[in-house]
Amino acid sequence: MDIFPIPALNDNYIWAIHAVGAVVVVDPGDAQPVQDEIDRRDLRLVGILVTHHHWDHVNGIPDLLIRHQVPVYGPASETIPERTVAMRDGDTFQIAALGLEMRALMVPGHTAGAIAYHGHGWLLSGDTLFTAGCGRLFEGTAVQMYDSLTTLAALDPATRVYCGHEYTLRNLAFARLVEPGNAALGRRLAFAESQCALGAPTVPAALATETETNPFLRCHVPEVREAAERHAGRRLASPVEVFGVLRAWKDTL
Repeated sequence: MDIFPIPALNDNYIWAIHAVGAVVVVDPGDAQPVQDEIDRRDLRLVGILVTHHHWDHVNGIPDLLIRHQVPVYGPASETIPERTVAMRDGDTFQIAALGLEMRALMVPGHTAGAIAYHGHGWLLSGDTLFTAGCGRLFEGTAVQMYDSLTTLAALDPATRVYCGHEYTLRNLAFARLVEPGNAALGRRLAFAESQCALGAPTVPAALATETETNPFLRCHVPEVREAAERHAGRRLASPVEVFGVLRAWKDTL
């Protein structure tokens, strides 16, 4: 198996998992670029995975199903177009055509019922965990998102993070505001800039890289807490309070 990005809309990534001529796509917000890749590579669509209900992750599903009668996996507590398999926390599934086996992880915060998919050393994190960042709190709370990110951060450090958008450069700019003395951030920024200069994705990233450089996974680190306290103008009693301040700060930029 292999996985590759299908760029879509403005900055979305539709991830495509493929092997032996079959492909599963993740969060198809637009059908046309998916169909173009299927035709170009002579692939057979065998499934659709959805992380959450936002339009830029689901709008392509109905058009794809006109041509491909395949199962649609999505969060049980959200309204997903044409969903056929409702996924809850800890549920596993297999797609035999690929030899794919994944587990759903409930990760509320960005939306109330968001899930991520984990398996084969990959984390399909949707808009919950971004490279060097995290999603906005549209429906969930800071406590929920912090707990979700903590769950993801506990996975094997070698796990590769495949998120739903190309946001790495802007996220790293914020990370350097928070933690300017973090040398790993400088190295990661240089890599991201070189990738973007080539027109290449900055995603995926190893989870170990995220825990070294993503401020939203570093709320327990003294330097990150101190930066959040300076911004808030008050003492912060817990990592989740630090997270809440960081997320609100990032929302203003």
